[in-house]
Amino acid sequence: MSDTAQAILNAAEERIRQAGYNGFSFRDIAADTGVKSSSVHYHFPTKEKLAAAVARRYTDRFMAAVEDHITAGDDVTSAWRRAFGEALDRDGRMCLCGALAATAHDLADEVRQEVKRFFVLGIDRLMATGCSRDAAIRILATLEGAMLTATVLDDRSAFDSGTTALG
Repeated sequence: MSDTAQAILNAAEERIRQAGYNGFSFRDIAADTGVKSSSVHYHFPTKEKLAAAVARRYTDRFMAAVEDHITAGDDVTSAWRRAFGEALDRDGRMCLCGALAATAHDLADEVRQEVKRFFVLGIDRLMATGCSRDAAIRILATLEGAMLTATVLDDRSAFDSGTTALG
């Protein structure tokens, strides 16, 4: 992927984090990246394709972080907890896919499917390590909820408190 496309994805991710899916335009992204709006359209013909690409990249990056922690020796739940905590520390905000999921019924289908992919992959990967489906859902719900609480309270310790029971 070109540097311009990466810059567009970065700007779109930041805009989505700040104002949600409906809170940005291609003109905003063009202004943020210093390119023409037509260049944004060249790389991502529609807003739906751009937002879906942002969610896909986020999911891939997040899943890779979890796998890195497991490879480094963390147990599965700790790996997920660390990946969520690192995302909170790095981004200072709610999980991108969690934030988009809050408005899932207002999203274009292509975007909703990419957001859903984050959660389905998470559940599937947790189940592949021996968690029941119910346990996998509880783990993800706890992590997303703790991240949301820490974000709204602007208090990182709320994440730690909210996820302590996970181990």
